[in-house]
Amino acid sequence: MKSIILIGYMCAGKTTVGKALAKQLGYSFYDLDWYIEGRFRKRISEIFAERGEKGFRELERNMLHEVVEFEDIVLSCGGGTPCFYDNIDYMNSVGDTVFLQASVDTILAHLKLSHTVRPLLQGKSGPELREYISAQMQERLPYYERAAHVVDVNVLDNYTKINYIVSQILQALNLSDGKMEN
Repeated sequence: MKSIILIGYMCAGKTTVGKALAKQLGYSFYDLDWYIEGRFRKRISEIFAERGEKGFRELERNMLHEVVEFEDIVLSCGGGTPCFYDNIDYMNSVGDTVFLQASVDTILAHLKLSHTVRPLLQGKSGPELREYISAQMQERLPYYERAAHVVDVNVLDNYTKINYIVSQILQALNLSDGKMEN
């Protein structure tokens, strides 16, 4: 079985859904940002500060190539991962990509609940934050839409709905209880 790779904007629910999906399938779950932090023993925000976005994106690309070599995994990627280099083409060639599509309102609601430092959002608030997210989502949409599957996650606000999203992904991938359907 190829890897299942979840993409979408930050705070779309990739990690939350990814953990639940991996558990359902009996796969290992990896969050690319957490993997990078573990390998380099630094927070993403520190890597951004030291290397800048370009340096981080190079590192991210290398770590993406490393992680997808593992078997039977669900991988949650950072919001920008598919948008740099040949990452989306590579992901599509080595795994089943799923775009978790969320509205700006959903992203903003999830951001309020998140305790993660997001380097690209620091110093922004209110209308400026909404405008930035909206513009960046539009820039990234052409990359996200190249995923093999698209699942709407705008309903994602409780664990019952997480299970619903997982079932939608399994259906899109033609999987039932972790087995390929004939």
